[in-house]
Amino acid sequence: MDLSNAPTPRRAVVYRMVMPTHTCPYGLKALDLLKRNGFAVEDHHLTTRAATDAFKAEHGVVTTPQVFVGAERIGGYDDLRRFLGKPMRDPKATSYRPVAALFAITALMAMAASYAVSGQPFTMRAAEWFIAFSMCVLALLKLQNVETFATMFLNYDLLAKRWVPYSYVYPFAEGAAGVLMVAGALTWLSVPIALFIGTIGAVSVFKAVYIDKRELKCACVGGGSNVPLGFVSLTENLLMIAMALWMARLAV
Repeated sequence: MDLSNAPTPRRAVVYRMVMPTHTCPYGLKALDLLKRNGFAVEDHHLTTRAATDAFKAEHGVVTTPQVFVGAERIGGYDDLRRFLGKPMRDPKATSYRPVAALFAITALMAMAASYAVSGQPFTMRAAEWFIAFSMCVLALLKLQNVETFATMFLNYDLLAKRWVPYSYVYPFAEGAAGVLMVAGALTWLSVPIALFIGTIGAVSVFKAVYIDKRELKCACVGGGSNVPLGFVSLTENLLMIAMALWMARLAV
């Protein structure tokens, strides 16, 4: 093969922290991004805090890694992404991705459990497990930081506004109902819990979003999410109601 006419790769220089107790993750990401975009990379390690501080002082920068392409200093990892025309994530932007990922995983879990039990992934039990697993995972996300969840929840939940402790009780109640529904046990307890919190939640969301026209963040996947309040939270509560009614029917 004649390589005489092959394009010469562009060259880049990276300065990044590589110490015995710490390797900068953004340095690794910058190095990988450059290589995947066809750059020949000259990789310089800053192996001590003193070397890192001296490098920052020399170039008048406050962070590493620092990327250079030719004589131009591009900057850090985010600057490199901009330089290469890669999309940038806005940490404040609203997104349904966390919810989509959650429901996709719980649906797969439900189908896997159904297949393990019956040899069939698509069964009525799989549908029941999907809702119950979703309740459990949603409760888990809320319980990661109950205080933050409660603060967001108080923005719109009608009962929590009247009785603040309810904002702390809610994720525990949702999780308990979900676990019991997975097991199909203590229906006399799980059904009233799901009906109660689901109904209050659905009414609260409907009022806040569709009557009062308020633009709020949803606390459904925990207090740190940028999921907008609306369809997702309403769906969560309606699924709980539907599951409770279905299980109550089976128990009769």
